[in-house]
Amino acid sequence: MTGFDDHLLLRTPAKSKISRYGAAVWIAVPLAAILFQVYIPRFIPALSYLELPLLVTTYFSLMSRRPVTGAVAGAVIGLLQDSLSHQPMGLFGISKTLVGYFCASLSLRFDVENNLLRFLLAFFFFLFHQILFWVLSRSLLGAALELQAPQTIIYAALNAVVSLPLFLILDKLRSDAR
Repeated sequence: MTGFDDHLLLRTPAKSKISRYGAAVWIAVPLAAILFQVYIPRFIPALSYLELPLLVTTYFSLMSRRPVTGAVAGAVIGLLQDSLSHQPMGLFGISKTLVGYFCASLSLRFDVENNLLRFLLAFFFFLFHQILFWVLSRSLLGAALELQAPQTIIYAALNAVVSLPLFLILDKLRSDAR
């Protein structure tokens, strides 16, 4: 392996330390992200591309380093988002559950404290979420949604850019912050 690959992979168990958060953080941050997602685009339509609940799901799943915790966090955040949005119940829940599980599974193998990796994961999981949402809408609901690839890629890049400062802010809320 090269030095770059070595830097991205976990080297020691100490580096794979599980991050801890208070109950208030686990409740307030996802709730704020969901409320932002539901209400802010009504007043500022230019921010409708932001998928803050997905970014919060990605962050908490990456930092928990436990697939079950990531899946549960994704399910709860997704179902709360479903209940406050105009979408049929369960689509965000299923999508975010899978994102949470896969993020937490990847965090077992890679150093998720690396900002480049965080950017790439936010980009990839936005695309994964959007494609999965599209597939679920078409297959389960029979909805004739079109997947607009260029727009989705641009939105993925914008969400990945927003994820970096958001993740740094959320890093400050950790109990074990270094």
